[in-house]
Amino acid sequence: MVKGMARHAERLNGIPATIFTKMSALAVRTGAVNLGQGFPDADGPPAVVEAAVRALRNGANQYAPGIGTPDLRAAIAAHQQRHYGIALDPDHEVVVTTGATEGIAAALLGLVNPGDEVIVLEPYYDSYLAMIRMAGGVRRPVTLRAPDFRLDEEALRASVNAHTKVMLINSPHNPTGSVLTREELQIIADIAIEHDLVVITDEVYEHLTFDGAQHIPLATLPGMFERTLTLSSAGKMFSFTGWKIGWASGPSELVDAVLGAKQWLSFSSGSPLQPAIAHALDHEAGFYDELATSLKEQRDQLCAGLAELDVDVRVPEGTYFVTTDVRRLGWADGMEFCLALPERAGVVAIPAQAFYDDLDEGRHMVRWAFCKDPALIADGLARLQGADLRA
Repeated sequence: MVKGMARHAERLNGIPATIFTKMSALAVRTGAVNLGQGFPDADGPPAVVEAAVRALRNGANQYAPGIGTPDLRAAIAAHQQRHYGIALDPDHEVVVTTGATEGIAAALLGLVNPGDEVIVLEPYYDSYLAMIRMAGGVRRPVTLRAPDFRLDEEALRASVNAHTKVMLINSPHNPTGSVLTREELQIIADIAIEHDLVVITDEVYEHLTFDGAQHIPLATLPGMFERTLTLSSAGKMFSFTGWKIGWASGPSELVDAVLGAKQWLSFSSGSPLQPAIAHALDHEAGFYDELATSLKEQRDQLCAGLAELDVDVRVPEGTYFVTTDVRRLGWADGMEFCLALPERAGVVAIPAQAFYDDLDEGRHMVRWAFCKDPALIADGLARLQGADLRA
């Protein structure tokens, strides 16, 4: 190697290490309460674990079909039909992925050419940034602005140009917790149809909504199924985030693009876990209904506690997360606040500025996770309320 030559590929330039790894490592190193990364404290249904054990013992230990096992693809199709009236051919319109993260990667690698522009709702999940760049695309953020975090039709329309190919839409939205309304989805649909755009929808929190907020898949709107690739995951739905079983569904042309990229990424996803998730989808629907109920209680617990601090709290309509604006505490930004928080209070949170291009908008936003045991949330809040949080 020539002395001084960079060892990493240029495509990684400008892609920072994921903030979740950094902050979770900080939690482990300091022994802080982790109210940052969105993983539950409790596992999903025991019957699903037993189904995985049976699959292991019965020989499901070699490669699964790259597209996914037939029983899981059929269960995914049945789930979409049962909940949303979406009719899917499980042999051609469903592909299993190694979590929704691989689904996002494979979708962007399979659909975006160098120079193509991809519209994302900002703040955005950080893997969007990384994978758009790796695909050679150009991201065009449309900001959901505090305090309401609603879609701005004028801003969305202004972001479209001759180079736009894809809109990447996330609802229920991480990190703001907004759930797009039918009216907001119709705006997206009108623009997609008018400009002949593909829409990738990240719907991993589809069953985790509160206070009557209704998740409506974009694919159900007139004229949208044929141009919409829908992503979801068992990780959030059934509290098995470590299993990394997700899926993409939609018209065969778009699913084929995902499979075309996925075969060179993981090729195949967790063989013994696929029949277990098929069982979950077919028989454990009550779990995510109960999960949404318990999460609402934990959301209310965390929001009430955070409201006792000198921060603005936005109560979310869905997901695992609460967003606060910490500017009145006097810190330069949310990153400085979050890096000091473990020593000040013994708590870890996520600086949401990592999810913004518009740094002025995101500078003081901090994300907190409530998918935690109520006792842990109470411990974290007591630590925060007993600490000096001012800069």
